[in-house]
Amino acid sequence: MTETEKRDAGKLYSPAAFFKEMLAARDKCIEYSNIPYAEFDRRCELIKNLFAHVGKNVFVENGFKCDQGSNISVGDNFYCNFNCTIYDSCPVKIGDNVMLGPGVTICTATHPIEVAERVNGRGEELAFPITIGNNVWIGGGAFINPGVTIGDGAVVASGAVVTRDVPPNTLVAGVPAKVKKEIQNGSAESAL
Repeated sequence: MTETEKRDAGKLYSPAAFFKEMLAARDKCIEYSNIPYAEFDRRCELIKNLFAHVGKNVFVENGFKCDQGSNISVGDNFYCNFNCTIYDSCPVKIGDNVMLGPGVTICTATHPIEVAERVNGRGEELAFPITIGNNVWIGGGAFINPGVTIGDGAVVASGAVVTRDVPPNTLVAGVPAKVKKEIQNGSAESAL
């Protein structure tokens, strides 16, 4: 079984197998932050080259970091504020009309809880995909844990640590994040 097959099956795998991709992504993130804002087309091209899929009207602020980039898909009207990090060891799918506040971390990678599996000299990890629906707002400093799905129309409060799926049209807050209220969302088109 290849390291990719292990990772995709939710088994321990060696992230070292993706070392070249990780280095290339880090270099692209540094390059992106050094492109002047006035060179908008060049900035867009680099993000399209870094991510697996990029919708229309996508903007990523400076300070963005990712693990590989090639596992990130974003829909239309995506905005990523300053200093966000996406550890995309496996797929991160982000829908349309999603906003990430400053300092948001989205992390697909994790490590075994048991010491014998975690501290074994092999440096293995686990990874579980993250899905963020349409019309979602994630507040500054929030942390999205591996394997989480955030439903359409949800809001994640600033500083929340999301450890479980977030139902559609809800506001979650806290550590760990819990549903604080339901949101009576109309369609995004009716808000325009």
